Amino acid sequence: MKLLVLNNLASGYGEGAIYDFVRSFAADGDEVCLRSTDGTTELESLITDARDFDAVIASGGDGTVTAAAYSLASTGIPVMPFPAGTANLLALNLAAPNEPHALAKMLRAGITLDFDMAEIEFRADDGDSAKKGFGIMAGAGYDATIMKGAQPSKRLLGPMAYFSAALANPLPPTSKITLTLDGETVEEEGLGILIVNFSKIQFDISVTNKNSPRDGLLDIVVLKAGNAFGLLPALFARAIDHEGNFKDSPETIETFQAREVVVEADPPMQIQYDGEVAKATTPFAARILPSAARFVVSEECVELFGAEGDAKLAPWTDREA
Repeated sequence: MKLLVLNNLASGYGEGAIYDFVRSFAADGDEVCLRSTDGTTELESLITDARDFDAVIASGGDGTVTAAAYSLASTGIPVMPFPAGTANLLALNLAAPNEPHALAKMLRAGITLDFDMAEIEFRADDGDSAKKGFGIMAGAGYDATIMKGAQPSKRLLGPMAYFSAALANPLPPTSKITLTLDGETVEEEGLGILIVNFSKIQFDISVTNKNSPRDGLLDIVVLKAGNAFGLLPALFARAIDHEGNFKDSPETIETFQAREVVVEADPPMQIQYDGEVAKATTPFAARILPSAARFVVSEECVELFGAEGDAKLAPWTDREA
């Protein structure tokens, strides 16, 4: 096999588990190309020849994995998320193992499944138009405040940094939010909005009733509670309702679905996508990219998301046979 390993040196705790993965994976005749960035070199520039490899391993946080998958959207090139960030929500949603040797074994098995990705478009504070991919969720308002507040303590506290940031901002401001959902306009008032593809976040909380990253639709979640202490119990209620029967409360959360959405807010709200806080505020647009990402996945992931015949074996499994 020929592997292209993208290693974000700035992600997570810098423990170097990706090197254990390479040692565990490499066998006779294999070629492993390791390319690293600390954020100075654009990840996209390291992936231009991805077609020359059997698979791409994206080692880093959710932003790293999404950047790789978005660059390779609709190419059919398998991407394997290697969880080396702080939260690693994509790996969590995909039911992927965390241990390097288990990930190497999963890659050898070569099971792939296609998932939706999404795209966000906005105008940055410097006036330039920007278009980015996201795999889990994007949003504006309270969630962006949490992402920004968690940045200084992520290495120290890990996932708890997000919960700490939420409690440090118990009374976020609200905005009048205008949504254009596939051409239809809806007006709401809330402290934030989430545009969701994969729905699970930290502490096994799902922000929508169903985790549906293969349905060709975005879930749009308006956070309507007047303060964080009104909102967080509703989210934690979802964490313990594993049957997906939790009902939205009009006072806390309201959910819509669309293929495309335009979000406007007054006053404007800060934007984030997959944990990356943009130097931009609303308005923004988001759209779904159906079945655009091909991920190497576990058998458990296929049981969660796959229909009969959806999962495929990668070409290298034939070569090994």
